[in-house]
Amino acid sequence: MAMPKTPSENPASERDNVAIARHLLRAAETAVLSTRLAEHPADEHRATVANFPYGSLVLTACTQAGAPLMLLSDLAEHCQNLAADDRACLLFDGTLDHDDRLAGPRLSVLGRLTKTTDPAATGRFLRRHPNASIYADFKDFNFYTLHIEQAHLVAGFGRIQWLSAAELAIPPIAALATTAGEAEVIAHMNDDHPAAILAYAEDLLGQQPNDCRMIGCDSGGFDLRCDKKLLRQSFATPAADLTGLRENFMALSQHLSRRQETRNGNHDQVE
Repeated sequence: MAMPKTPSENPASERDNVAIARHLLRAAETAVLSTRLAEHPADEHRATVANFPYGSLVLTACTQAGAPLMLLSDLAEHCQNLAADDRACLLFDGTLDHDDRLAGPRLSVLGRLTKTTDPAATGRFLRRHPNASIYADFKDFNFYTLHIEQAHLVAGFGRIQWLSAAELAIPPIAALATTAGEAEVIAHMNDDHPAAILAYAEDLLGQQPNDCRMIGCDSGGFDLRCDKKLLRQSFATPAADLTGLRENFMALSQHLSRRQETRNGNHDQVE
């Protein structure tokens, strides 16, 4: 079985462009949503810029199938634009930790936005952004999912590729399996393996949190909330089903045990 990746071996630093794109989609907390400004002839300001692109900062999450999720207000400019034209683009920025920002990865995802009431999807969003729960029941707020048509990845200098929806899509069997099993996996890890979750944050993601809990799990990896920070660890090999999820977590456990044994051995030698 392939060993799990360390932070330096995360998909965002590999040559697998599909893995990079999927990681950017799933790891992001926010994205820039671009829509086409609707026509408002009676508004002297907006009338002069009708059909211009309009960018908004939005909170994001992902469905188990890999589709971006948002919670948007009907009163917002972007929702008024979407009522006239449902085409949109989301820019996911993975460059924040790079000294040379333009050498870091980013992904533009193009598609059409539609409303969703799927509880599995909305639950994933609210676990990722719990403060948004105060708006979720307002009549003018709705959850939206982006049905991807194409994506444009810039993974670094000279690494540019268009990706189709089919290339980015999570296999349906894997998405269905993780949708059905996610709540159980999260509860099991948080209730029975809190030390392991803390070890993931410390040894795999380089954090030193006081508190850490799993908030999401999918075929490609898992999401943690450590103190107030959102973190993601991708699996070495995407899981095809719940058995694959268990195998990935077992591999992580074995990997961390070996790292601890190595540290202890080195410590003994120094003494």
